Amino acid sequence: MSRQDTAPGASPAIGAALYDLATRAARRLPRDMSLTSAATLATLDRTGPRRVTELAAVEGVTQPAMTSLVRVLEESGLVERRGDASDKRVTLVCLTEAGASYVRTRRQAGVHAFERLIGELTGDEVEALAAALPALKHLAELERQNREEPKQ
Repeated sequence: MSRQDTAPGASPAIGAALYDLATRAARRLPRDMSLTSAATLATLDRTGPRRVTELAAVEGVTQPAMTSLVRVLEESGLVERRGDASDKRVTLVCLTEAGASYVRTRRQAGVHAFERLIGELTGDEVEALAAALPALKHLAELERQNREEPKQ
């Protein structure tokens, strides 16, 4: 049995619900920095030091835009540039402890916001979300893999 047989037409509805939830969640985030800046910090937290060119590709911005963004994040003490031990010509952008703390705090605030909302659901709805958790985690991993593989 294919996945289309188990829930005909479900993919568009699920996609719409997830998109709506994600955009609403993004709008509720603190406005202390741009979404691209926050995403760049999260990428560095998840993947480790990266070249500016790699960060630009992953975040979907131009290299000059990422260079400017990194400069602002550096001035804020959230990232620093370091040489690459394996190639002295390369400079890597690294998360500082302040940057890592920012990412953890922002993520925890988002988790707490969803916890509050989940607390308003019925028991059956919470059970349905719990049952969907493996699929949601897999979906997040697929998105992450697709995002971090820059388009050629």
